[in-house]
Amino acid sequence: MKEIKAIIQPFMLSKVVDALKKIPHFPGITVTKVQGFGREKGADAHHRIVEDLIDYVPKVKIEIVVHDDMLDEVVETILKNAHTGNKGDGKIFIYDVKDAVRIMTGERGESAV
Repeated sequence: MKEIKAIIQPFMLSKVVDALKKIPHFPGITVTKVQGFGREKGADAHHRIVEDLIDYVPKVKIEIVVHDDMLDEVVETILKNAHTGNKGDGKIFIYDVKDAVRIMTGERGESAV
């Protein structure tokens, strides 16, 4: 299993989620509003937030745990639908998941996803 974490522009979230929902057996998604900055340090961002004299840019973090065979399709879907071609489009990170547990049933491993 893999965990995909993607940091994207907030205004691209609906487009990305709509595209992900079209993937057969898509397992679900967690969405969190976040803020931060990348290489540009948020200086040129249109919608920046200033806290403690540091510029932060609002973003959205999406988290998805998938079976290994779905990884490429999910990553490509995010990449295609979150891309604007402008600075600050975001990043995608991929992690190995050791185990998962479905709280409702107690299922473990890939069947819990």
